[in-house]
Amino acid sequence: MSDLPNLRKFVTPEIIFGCGARKLAGIYARRFMANKVLIVTDPGVIAAGWLDDVQHSLEEVKLPYHVFSSVTPNPRTDEVMEGAEVYRSEACDVIVSVGGGSPMDCAKGIGIVSSHNRDIIDFEGVDKIGLPVPPLILIPTTAGTSADVSQFCIISNRRDLVKIAIVSKAIVPDVALIDPQTTHTMDPYLTACTGVDALVHAIEAFVSIGSGPMTDDYALDAIRLIHQNLPALLQDQQNAGLREKIMLASMKAGLAFSNAILGAVHAMAHSLGGFLDLPHGECNALLIEHVIDYNFEHAKERYMAIAQAIGLDLRGLRSKQIRQALINDLVTLKNQVGITGQLRHRGVRSADIPLLSGKAVRDACMLTNPRKASAADVAVIYAEAM
Repeated sequence: MSDLPNLRKFVTPEIIFGCGARKLAGIYARRFMANKVLIVTDPGVIAAGWLDDVQHSLEEVKLPYHVFSSVTPNPRTDEVMEGAEVYRSEACDVIVSVGGGSPMDCAKGIGIVSSHNRDIIDFEGVDKIGLPVPPLILIPTTAGTSADVSQFCIISNRRDLVKIAIVSKAIVPDVALIDPQTTHTMDPYLTACTGVDALVHAIEAFVSIGSGPMTDDYALDAIRLIHQNLPALLQDQQNAGLREKIMLASMKAGLAFSNAILGAVHAMAHSLGGFLDLPHGECNALLIEHVIDYNFEHAKERYMAIAQAIGLDLRGLRSKQIRQALINDLVTLKNQVGITGQLRHRGVRSADIPLLSGKAVRDACMLTNPRKASAADVAVIYAEAM
């Protein structure tokens, strides 16, 4: 039994990657013996036109469907509960989601509630899902959240002003149709925020205490791809090759963090985003260098490997110099893609920090951070990010 702590599991959906993958939704829904499909999306995706191909694919195989689009950025508990009621009332048995992290997380939440007939808040934490959820086919339209390949579901609880993290292999999608073409309608700032979100996924997965050989290569390759290509993409946003590389990086980062889990950046970002309803990728971007500064000595070799992966010359540098070089490089990258400022510029006040810190230390992502953190420790990190 002594070897059991070294065991690692690796869960993944069936993945179809490439231009046109979105058009296979109907074929895959039919393979699940669907009678009626609930499509979960949002108004922005509909306006961009990406829903049309998904609907057409279902119509081609003569599958009826109902569209649920009452999803806001940072999907809310009441939207999940409403969607689950629609799923039941429409007699659906398969869920297809097309969109960014918000519709995809909402779709996962709908699946959980429809199987259990309980409030989505009851499932916060790790491995709280006891029954199978309906088949999930997810089609991402952003390159960063990786909900399409992960066992995470993040829902905003507006009553308590916090985001809850639900983690379970039961919500790993059955199929991920990853189509880089869908990211061409992203605006520049969304491209930047989701790209940095994927970068943080990969960094936190690599330094997580749950990391291992099955996740390390995915994480490091995602870091390289984003570091090399995200600034160039912001300068040439319709470059199909760059879009594909960032989408591939997002997928690899998702496979890494889904299995290695995350850390303090995400725990703090969930608290921050839930409190002020801020974009998740932006929250991660504002916190990453401060968490690295806190963690560095407890995962020194791992952070050094990240620094080498992005091409930093570490010859002759001491530990503190390597830490600063890595932090400086990430800050430069954020500036290059247009993510600037600090928490105070987003409305955070010093008086908010105790509340934010108390919620962050209870987040499931904190469990795999390489350095243990108390509420007081987290408060200091928030203060440094102000």
